[in-house]
Amino acid sequence: MSALDTALHGLRALIADGTLRPGDRLPSEGELCEQLGVSRGSLREAIRMLAALGVLETRHGSGSYVGDLRAADLIRSLSLTVGLLPMEGVLELTELRRALEPHVTALAASRIDRDTLEQLERLLDENEATTDFDEQSRIDHEFHMTIARVAGQDALTSLIDVLRSRSRSYRMANSEDAAELKLHSDAGHRAILRGLTDGDPVAASSAASAHVAYTEYWVKKNSALT
Repeated sequence: MSALDTALHGLRALIADGTLRPGDRLPSEGELCEQLGVSRGSLREAIRMLAALGVLETRHGSGSYVGDLRAADLIRSLSLTVGLLPMEGVLELTELRRALEPHVTALAASRIDRDTLEQLERLLDENEATTDFDEQSRIDHEFHMTIARVAGQDALTSLIDVLRSRSRSYRMANSEDAAELKLHSDAGHRAILRGLTDGDPVAASSAASAHVAYTEYWVKKNSALT
């Protein structure tokens, strides 16, 4: 195990076993180096890495503190690496979405209010009216994330946000395929909205599952062609 790994594992252990709790200030570098058996350079690099992941917070002139350690925030930090995934990774993320999005859509069906339904309706109208890919991607993401937030589970919402972040940048190489996917995607969105409007968790969940499955089909098809 490298010195950096030793420092990382040591800091993680102190946090995991409750020795350092959310909001606590880390001991001095000298104390930690002696306790963990590492150099100041390795310790500082480990602190920087954990700060990038949202585990620690470094305050200028004050030192480093344990962050809030909220599940949603820690999950959100995964977007730093998920965005680097190749096509094979996009397929795996789509399969995960197929397991998660129907669940949050079912939850949303029993909790959604009239104002949010009207907001979703407006988003679909905008999405169907535009031909700009970036705008379609933005609206599509807002539509699905609005539903996820209604479900009321912050960690799950953050995970879906991360899973969708990489696939949002995926573009179909063939314009005819892209047009067909858009047509079915629009229909899928409408089916989801009908289930939500009817307050029917089963219908909403089934529509969400079919919607992600169809997207997964096209990603696999185009992946095989490249």
